[in-house]
Amino acid sequence: MSDSTNPGAAPVTTRARILAVAAELVAKSPDGDVSTRSVCEAAGVGAPALYRHFGDKQGLLSAVVDHGWERYLAAKRERHPGTDPVQDLREGWDGHTEFALRNPNLYRLMHSPVMRTPPAAALEAHRILTGDLRRAAEQGKLRLAPELAAQMIMSANVGVALMLVSRPATFADESLSRRVRDAVHASVFTPEVLEPQDVPEGGRAAAPGVPATATRLGAQLRRNPSPAFTPAEAGLLGEWLDRLSNTPGQSPRRTPERGPGSVTST
Repeated sequence: MSDSTNPGAAPVTTRARILAVAAELVAKSPDGDVSTRSVCEAAGVGAPALYRHFGDKQGLLSAVVDHGWERYLAAKRERHPGTDPVQDLREGWDGHTEFALRNPNLYRLMHSPVMRTPPAAALEAHRILTGDLRRAAEQGKLRLAPELAAQMIMSANVGVALMLVSRPATFADESLSRRVRDAVHASVFTPEVLEPQDVPEGGRAAAPGVPATATRLGAQLRRNPSPAFTPAEAGLLGEWLDRLSNTPGQSPRRTPERGPGSVTST
């Protein structure tokens, strides 16, 4: 079944109309919730039509979430990766936060614990993030495995965005997202690629050391497997490199300075 108020436009299906109305009502709702009755009234359909297309209210909200993720991914799918993956990742973080601030109710719904099964689009967003981090690893700009770095960045980005839209009175600092971004990036990228604002105030990024070297080697071997190893050997080497990549670096031990009167025991 379809209808259209404009004879020259493509027909709008009943399902699409219900979904569009539900998304609009979610956006305007004071608490982000909607009733099936209000959706039916605004869409001009009966309850049987809504239940036939979506099953129940949870099914309708799940469809709204899917629609939201598709909107979020639209820009990411259209963009062309730049030559600097680190800059792409900075812009990706900022775009994520901007989407949340423009769509607070939808964003909270997209990341609600009630949505137990992640939409396919959410998994795609994570793959895009991991892909950018793999490019950074291939260029020697990442200090730990891309998969772990993706988990750190995604959880931090979602966390700060949720606080900004859920508790705006408490989290009112406009620079908060950038500060969290820079702190997380300082922990996953090697120091030489960080801009001055990426290093947390009052501190400096530690030297990359073994984890960054293992991350780069692992990324390059996955991209261009070496014929020197059998598949089993390559898998084992990859496992070892991942383990080194994800092991926190240790600061070198400092030798205590000896004063003029110090005595060395034997």
